[in-house]
Amino acid sequence: MKHILLIEDDVAFSEMLKHFLERHKYKVDLCYNINNASKLLNTKKYNLIFTDLRLPDGDGISLLKQVKQTDFKIPVVLMTSYAEVSTAVQAMKQGAFDYISKPFNPSEVLEVISNALEVKAINKESSSNEHKLKDKASAKRYITGISSASKTLNEYVDLVAPTDMSVLVTGESGTGKEVVAKSIHLKSARKNNPFVAVDCGAIPKEIASSEFFGHKKGSFTGAINDKTGHFESANSGTLFLDEVGNLSYENQIQLLRALQERKVKPIGSSDEIHVDIRLITATNEDLLLAVEKGDFREDLYHRLNEFSIKVPSLKERKDDLILYADFFLDKANNQLNKTITGFSKDVLDTFQNYHWPGNLRELSNVIKRATLLSQTDLITERDLPIELFKLQKQIIVENKFSTKENEKDLIISALQEVNNNKTQAAKLLNITRKTLYNKLKEYNLN
Repeated sequence: MKHILLIEDDVAFSEMLKHFLERHKYKVDLCYNINNASKLLNTKKYNLIFTDLRLPDGDGISLLKQVKQTDFKIPVVLMTSYAEVSTAVQAMKQGAFDYISKPFNPSEVLEVISNALEVKAINKESSSNEHKLKDKASAKRYITGISSASKTLNEYVDLVAPTDMSVLVTGESGTGKEVVAKSIHLKSARKNNPFVAVDCGAIPKEIASSEFFGHKKGSFTGAINDKTGHFESANSGTLFLDEVGNLSYENQIQLLRALQERKVKPIGSSDEIHVDIRLITATNEDLLLAVEKGDFREDLYHRLNEFSIKVPSLKERKDDLILYADFFLDKANNQLNKTITGFSKDVLDTFQNYHWPGNLRELSNVIKRATLLSQTDLITERDLPIELFKLQKQIIVENKFSTKENEKDLIISALQEVNNNKTQAAKLLNITRKTLYNKLKEYNLN
């Protein structure tokens, strides 16, 4: 039986959580402050520490440091409110395994605890199991997010991953469709087998057959060696076709035939190769519209779309922005050999007010550029590209020339851009907060 130390000063909540964990076969010791937790840690061995971030005599981060000094292998999971997510992210940099935001549902608690204990168990295994650790590291690079849009996305991923259904991933450019596809693969029974990603938009239609199905040496001019196609490379694993809407009509026919027959024939070969693949495709186009126009085969569309997942834009998951920003900052620090610790408050406000048309890809690029330019420990507004400030100026300029006819639309636009923050909206519109409230009442806007 796994032994958990639970530290939570809300007595009623902590008792409820303790009983819940005990019902799921965990042994739980409960304490309400860091002092008592330290005493227990000196006398008992625990498999996991589950602690609130805010405690009467300190915080979970100071306890985390103490634990990591004595036994680095004990996973520590933090409970936090949304307002403290930034602090929790910093805690993960200092060795916390994960955090979970309140309010949370029971299944989230069990999943986080199970993942933490599983990783600890893997860490104890021999180096022959190193590939499992790599899978865990890859899975950790997938940020689950705390926004409602992200939670829905994650529910769909968890639902479809264990199946062999073909999945069509849709969403705007830069939203991370390949990351979602890789997450589905890593949560499937095929996770230890190949994941082959193919950008259909980068394959000329003349050589698509060779790319997908392979060819034999001498089968055509330039075929100087045997080539293994993507289908064969992905055998027993997952084949991910990005921007599938870019395939020519002829290539669509070839793809459909391969999917129906589950076998491929390399160019120049008389032998067919049976393939067992799970297909995931992605597009930022409206494939149904392409079907209506006759640009995309309807039978292929239905073959690809056994289950569809829409990846939300960054604008739809603003609550996750700080998590992604911190992730991309860590990545940029590693790539550029820098040690930037975070963002100034003005930068975070600018990030929240910007509409991010390029989504996560744009956010990643902005942060990498800012990391390179920054001369201090924090990224400041002077490190950001001018494009991030143009919208605010545009709204202010439009406001100066606005008339009664477009005033309502301007207010709605401003509120949308700042995620309904009325103080920020008033600043963008260059009016007082009181005036904004009067306008909201006048136009019956909630």
